[in-house]
Amino acid sequence: MINNTIEKLNDLKLFGMADELQRQLATPAANDLPFEHRIRMIVENETTVRESKRLQALLKKAHLPEPACIEDIDYRAPRGMDKAIMLSFTSLDWIRATHNLVLTGPTGTGKTWLGCALANQACRMGLSCLFMRIPQVLEILTAARATGSFATRLQQWKKFDLLILDDWGIEPLSKRSQNDLLELVDGSMGKTSLLITSQHPLNLWHDGFDNKTVADAVMDRIIHSSYHMRLTGDSLRKRKTPEAKKPVRPTKER
Repeated sequence: MINNTIEKLNDLKLFGMADELQRQLATPAANDLPFEHRIRMIVENETTVRESKRLQALLKKAHLPEPACIEDIDYRAPRGMDKAIMLSFTSLDWIRATHNLVLTGPTGTGKTWLGCALANQACRMGLSCLFMRIPQVLEILTAARATGSFATRLQQWKKFDLLILDDWGIEPLSKRSQNDLLELVDGSMGKTSLLITSQHPLNLWHDGFDNKTVADAVMDRIIHSSYHMRLTGDSLRKRKTPEAKKPVRPTKER
């Protein structure tokens, strides 16, 4: 009868309950627990298993290039990062309010890593994310225009709670790319939060557009709906560079 019950639980996709029931059957001490306690353990294990699967699905869909998490943020590194402000960002209230976050600073100051850490936290809180580099975004949108699926692609991205757009301004923008970015930024307002990283200060983004009308429209939408954190200092990668070993001088034979 027990095996039949376990099979039915698996048929109903209640794998966590089935596993916990099997564990209790294999643990004689579990028989001494009150019935209500054993039922609670079975239900809690099902909840844990489902939450774990959901998290893994969200992380897989996010395509994060860095295994970063907010618990590992290094506040000791001299990069001008205010701990109190950063902690307020980790609450993710800005995502729930569909606001944006812009991280700027020199290369190597951890912008991409911090973006991934915040996205990881968002996934842990049940929010959906998608990480893309700006060149990848523009390539996808160019291909979508060629196949007539541009609007469909934008609609797909709007379903995410957070879009991470990495390396804004990394390369010159074509006239079509400028318009595509405007479509993306405009379409996300009030629907999807953007986390944008860039090596260039925010006040120089306007110069990256040949079409100043489009530039005005893009910057107006970003500036008035975004929080901004500017990182400073040297590249953190220098700290990870292995030191060269000093050559060993040969000793003279006696």
